[in-house]
Amino acid sequence: MTTTLYRKVSIASLIMIVSVFLSRVIGLAREMVIASVGGVSGGVDAYLVAFIIPEILNHIVASGFLSVTFIPIFSRYLVEDREAEGWRVFSLILNGFGSLLILFTLAAWIFAPELVARLAPGIEDPKVLAMATRMTRIIMPAQFFFFAGGLFMAVQFAKEQFKVPALAPLIYNIGIIAGGALLSPWLGMEGFSWGVLAGAFVGNFWIQYLGARRAGMTIVPVFKLNHPDLKRYILLTLPLMLGLTMTFSAEIFLKFFGSYLPTGSIAALNFGFRIMFILVGLFGQAVGVASFPFMARLVAENRMDEMNRLLNQTLRYLALVIPVSILFIVLRQEVVAILFERGQFDAAATDLTARVLLFLMGGAFAFAAQTVVVRGFYAMQDTVFPAVFGTVAVALSIPLYWYGMALFGPGGVALAISLSAALQVALLYMVWNRRSQNKGSRSVYRFYLWMILFSIPLGLGLEWIKTIFRLWVAWDGFAGSLAVAILTGVVFTAVVLSAGYGLRVREVADILDKVIGKLKRG
Repeated sequence: MTTTLYRKVSIASLIMIVSVFLSRVIGLAREMVIASVGGVSGGVDAYLVAFIIPEILNHIVASGFLSVTFIPIFSRYLVEDREAEGWRVFSLILNGFGSLLILFTLAAWIFAPELVARLAPGIEDPKVLAMATRMTRIIMPAQFFFFAGGLFMAVQFAKEQFKVPALAPLIYNIGIIAGGALLSPWLGMEGFSWGVLAGAFVGNFWIQYLGARRAGMTIVPVFKLNHPDLKRYILLTLPLMLGLTMTFSAEIFLKFFGSYLPTGSIAALNFGFRIMFILVGLFGQAVGVASFPFMARLVAENRMDEMNRLLNQTLRYLALVIPVSILFIVLRQEVVAILFERGQFDAAATDLTARVLLFLMGGAFAFAAQTVVVRGFYAMQDTVFPAVFGTVAVALSIPLYWYGMALFGPGGVALAISLSAALQVALLYMVWNRRSQNKGSRSVYRFYLWMILFSIPLGLGLEWIKTIFRLWVAWDGFAGSLAVAILTGVVFTAVVLSAGYGLRVREVADILDKVIGKLKRG
């Protein structure tokens, strides 16, 4: 791979990492506002259940996969200098699938009460069901904004323009916060639903429309159904519409199985899931989104050896999620207290969420790695195998959820999420290695094993050190939790950096060298 391409991947990754970092910070602020207003109550459960039908609608038209299915098609037109035809295919997809989504949204809006009751069957309180139905109907139109905006972002990614798409999650989360903060005194949790709708329109639709226009977008009023690349897009997307992914199933299952548990369990699972996804977003999502256009180009140019080197190197860096996850496990009580314990979110809510977080963090590395591994298949325009594999894996994981829920309650659901994710990504990477003849995969396996063996004593030592710091720190509440977290974090950083240099762990040393280099240049 050329130095120029590496540099482009690094710049794109940096832009997306900054975007995801800010998005996670604002997303945490969003969850903090929600926790303060609703705690772990039926109102928060209803708000979270209200996303089930919109998420299914989003999945039906594969809005979350637009980048991975459309970019390879559009990139080929750019490489062949046939951009005008690329915009024609873009218009066919926007017009056809957008119309289909509008019809599905209208049908779901009409039958929302029946659908909500079936998708959260454990909720028996009619007030909670009524709130969930009302908020579902408010949120549903946002799915069109996500779909159209996803296409607008995909063409910007294909042209290696990342700055405007990076704004989408930031504005979306700010919209939710504003809706909740301004409207909750009168509407309660429903205020957040109106914030979802406003944030989706501004951040994911309108601003992305302007960005795509700057990238040269032209929309043609055409509905030609026999275009070969429209058929190709449908064939690529259909498996993703029908299949189940790891993240999508986890989001649905935590609400479905959580509905059978005591009131507030869905809220606690959600808060723990959001904390876990801070790591997934900062590491896996940012790097996966940024690297995919380059993966697609390497595959289009039939440079599979370089493609595998890029994928393996990316996975090795993502192994650093494992020791960071251990830090979050050790500081689970403090992290939850710092972030959420205020307003309606009391000490009991902190204890429940911390127990959930303990089990969720074990799967953080798997969610991060999966965002990269699955994009290898997508870059080769193979969406059938990941969809079939994901669906079968999700189906086989259902007993894990039932037994986990029965044995450990909310913590058992969280444990099922982590175990299912780890098994799925391990098997998926094994299949990728066989198909692509990936000769460098052994170094990836060894590095992950080394990280696990390093992290176990690290976690035990940090737990002991945290106990000592707890005895030293005289403050209670937020101040005490923050002091213990900072002190433990400093020890963790010192140990990891020492291991990076002392044991010559290239990935740790490289990251520190890049940070120091950028600070010096700054």
